[in-house]
Amino acid sequence: MGAGGGDSGVNQRMAAGAEGQGVPVAPSNFLAQLSEQDARDLVAMGSVQHFPKGAAVFRAGDPGRNVYFLRKGRVKIYQLSPLGREVILWFCFSGEIFGLAEVARGGGRVVDAEACEASEVIAVAQDQFKSFLRSHPDAALLCMQVLSSRLRILGEVLVNLVSDDVNTRIAKLILRLSARYGTRIGKEIYLTIPLTHQEIADMVGTTRQTVTSALSQLKRQGVLSIDSHRIHIESEELLNELTLKQG
Repeated sequence: MGAGGGDSGVNQRMAAGAEGQGVPVAPSNFLAQLSEQDARDLVAMGSVQHFPKGAAVFRAGDPGRNVYFLRKGRVKIYQLSPLGREVILWFCFSGEIFGLAEVARGGGRVVDAEACEASEVIAVAQDQFKSFLRSHPDAALLCMQVLSSRLRILGEVLVNLVSDDVNTRIAKLILRLSARYGTRIGKEIYLTIPLTHQEIADMVGTTRQTVTSALSQLKRQGVLSIDSHRIHIESEELLNELTLKQG
C-alpha cells in the first residue's frame, strides 16, 4: 500500500468496524490503496490542475472526458434541486477519485464538482484511465468498490430523508463521516475534516439554522463538541442510540 500514514490505517480499521454495524462506508483514499508503483504510474498519466475556492472542476452537462484525483484541498460533489438549492452528495478529500461514473456509462456529467478551498487535482483522460484499468485489475476492482459504496450511501441517504427526522439524519451523517475520516483515541473519535453548518444542512436536506440548533443540543447532551469546524465525538454510544430511536 502507498502513502497513507498512521491515520489512514486507523481510518481503514474504523471503516471496517462501522461497516459491520450497517453504516455504509466508501473507500476513501484511492491512491493510497494502490501499490506505490501503480499510484506513480497513474499520476504520471495525468495533468495537474489548480482550482481556487469556489471554482468548478466540472459542471452538470459538461462532457465527461477526464477522471480526477484530488491531491490537495477539498471538493464537493452536488446537484441542484429544481428550486436551485444545492444538495451535497459527498465530499472528496486528498487521494480520492471523482468523475468516475462516466467511465462506466459514458455521456456527460450529471453532477457538479466544486472546490471548497484551494485545491490541486490530477486529471487523467478517460481513455488512458480505461487502458490503465485493463492492465491493473486490482485498480479496476477498487473502482467497482468506490461506485458500489457511493451507491449504498446515496441509497441510505434517500431512505433517511423519507423516514428519519432531521436530528436522526444529522447523527447518522456524523457516524458515516467518522467511519471514513475519523481518528479514534480511546473511546472518542476526532473527525479530521472541517464542515460548516451550511454544508451539513446541504447534506441532510435542512436549513443551517436547524443544524445549528441540533448540534447545540448534541453538545449539551455530551455527545460531541466542535472546534474550528471539526467535530469531536465524545460519546459514540449516545450518538448510536440517537440513530436507533426511530429504527
